[in-house]
Amino acid sequence: MSVDGEEDVWETTESCQTLPDVQRSPHARPPWLDESAPLLMTTRAATITVLVPGMLRHYCGGAAELSTDATTMKAMLDELERQYPALHRSICDETGAVRRHVNLFVNKHHMRERNGLDTPLAGGDVVTILPAVSGG
Repeated sequence: MSVDGEEDVWETTESCQTLPDVQRSPHARPPWLDESAPLLMTTRAATITVLVPGMLRHYCGGAAELSTDATTMKAMLDELERQYPALHRSICDETGAVRRHVNLFVNKHHMRERNGLDTPLAGGDVVTILPAVSGG
């Protein structure tokens, strides 16, 4: 298949390697798609990866990564509470608020700098649990 009479860039690996490394939103329209073409939405939820630090892994069976289809940070924490209550208690206090010494990042952004527990999650996002380290 070709676009505007040009060769299809998907035919060889070498062609793909020459494409510029551009960061796009997961909801961005591909550059070759005509602006007037409708975007298709899938009904299957996309996976969010939750990275668990070593010191908390014993609360989730030793898993370094967990997967979820939650759409917000709050929904992700609710799912953790159902599946791994001890892990949830290490992250959140008895009121459900994230503990002061625990930092949660969505990709490279701290959730407190975004919408807090209402921070939206999209397919492909990586949530990192990062407890603060202190001592003398």
